[in-house]
Amino acid sequence: MIGADICSGPIAGVDEAGRGPLAGPVVAAAVVLERRRPINGLADSKQLSPRRREALAEIIRERALSWGLGVVEPAEIDRVNILQATFLAMRQALDALALEPVLVRVDGNRAPPLPWPAQAVIGGDRIDRAISAASILAKVHRDELMLAVHARWPQYGFDRHKGYPTAAHLAALEQHGPCPIHRTSFRPVRQTSLF
Repeated sequence: MIGADICSGPIAGVDEAGRGPLAGPVVAAAVVLERRRPINGLADSKQLSPRRREALAEIIRERALSWGLGVVEPAEIDRVNILQATFLAMRQALDALALEPVLVRVDGNRAPPLPWPAQAVIGGDRIDRAISAASILAKVHRDELMLAVHARWPQYGFDRHKGYPTAAHLAALEQHGPCPIHRTSFRPVRQTSLF
């Protein structure tokens, strides 16, 4: 893992969850880790079990110097497109930090326009501890939001697929049509016969 000791001052890791789903928000997290309080087991959230992610998220929230979340809802995703919505969620997460970072490291090949120096880190959720922590917080928070949504629209099975385009989700879309949290700008939603 890449350490955060390449420069002095707070370094924020940023990642998102929910770019690919057909429903629900995109969520971003920003995390500034405390170097003197290391967290064992940080990894890309997709490589961790839900139970492990939830346990790590609790530790991250307790030990990080600062952390923040950003949430952009489906209507805004449809209005500005998923990339811009992701950048907006990342900026919200950074704005929610209780301190100013001297550097922002973002998972992926592009960083949003920011008032702080920023680096895009391909595979950052695997190699940068702060980005890994951000990926975990974003994923856990988004999963919690989708479980709450499931209680309102159980016919879609959001508790299982969290809005991703699984066969079961596509079948439910075809049977029931989209609900208010579906992303109508995404082709599989637009192409359902009940749209």
